[in-house]
Amino acid sequence: MAVQVYGCNHVLIEVTDARKAAKFYQDVFGLKMLRGGEGAVWCKLGEHQFLAIFEVETLQPDRTKHFGLMVRDAQQIKEVRRKLTRKYKLKLHPDFRCDFRDPWGNRIQVGDLSDESLVWLLPYQEVQKAGIAFIRNPQQEKRL
Repeated sequence: MAVQVYGCNHVLIEVTDARKAAKFYQDVFGLKMLRGGEGAVWCKLGEHQFLAIFEVETLQPDRTKHFGLMVRDAQQIKEVRRKLTRKYKLKLHPDFRCDFRDPWGNRIQVGDLSDESLVWLLPYQEVQKAGIAFIRNPQQEKRL
């Protein structure tokens, strides 16, 4: 029998202050804390995933390692960008619409549900509940 993957269960990031990081992610993305304790916290990501935040003594940021978060639309991306740049004084990376490093050096990319390249999200309950529909553009298909 072939293995079938249903999605990603969690993403783990390393920080120097787990509680402070949880507050940052709650503030910027509205994530709900599931639980925490002794240098670790867990925040809900969508319906079936979570963000694990673990405290370490020494951070070792990577150049390209990252994960992506999905928000509803361009307006929400704009709100995330505003909060990151104005409130937290973080710089956005120019190679993606909303790509940044959190205060601990973790790289995050933020996309939205209207991005047609994300058609693989169609089966997800969150997309169906949001009422997002992907419309085929015959003109665009002819150019490919």
